[in-house]
Amino acid sequence: MQDILVVVDMQKDFVDGALGSAEAVSIVPRVTQRVAEAAQRGERVYFTRDTHPADYLQTQEGSLLPVEHCIEGSEGWQIIAQLAEYAQGRPVLNKPTFGSTLLGETLRRENERESIGRITLIGLCTDICVISNALLLKAYLPEVPIAVDASCCAGVTPESHRSALSAMKVCQIGVINE
Repeated sequence: MQDILVVVDMQKDFVDGALGSAEAVSIVPRVTQRVAEAAQRGERVYFTRDTHPADYLQTQEGSLLPVEHCIEGSEGWQIIAQLAEYAQGRPVLNKPTFGSTLLGETLRRENERESIGRITLIGLCTDICVISNALLLKAYLPEVPIAVDASCCAGVTPESHRSALSAMKVCQIGVINE
């Protein structure tokens, strides 16, 4: 049985770039430590990367969040430097929206080959992409325990971070290190 760690959108634009925040910067050491521990334990680590086209502002998301960010190939699109070495040689899944159906399909195939013991999500933003991917994975793999490590996540605001954690609990997603 294998355990999976999903590192959601730990990209420059979400940490200290266009949509960065003090809360996002504050989790970087814990996220880096958690990824290092996962690699040492032999957990499979997947990274997601928010990925937008150059015409992002003309998309539905761009019209509702009119801040250019994570434009494919840009500096802000890159996984942060502290995690870059861990991302090399591991799956990095580009996603055009909040949740990644590719992640769901990939992990469902993984589970068919070898049972997944647990999936843990960490990263940014708790209240947008972390919750979207946690719920998506719960739909793809309803019998696999799914958890979010709250100490390795940050939301758009501290309040929306807490609200997202509460919503995930109701949906049978474990919340650890709250």
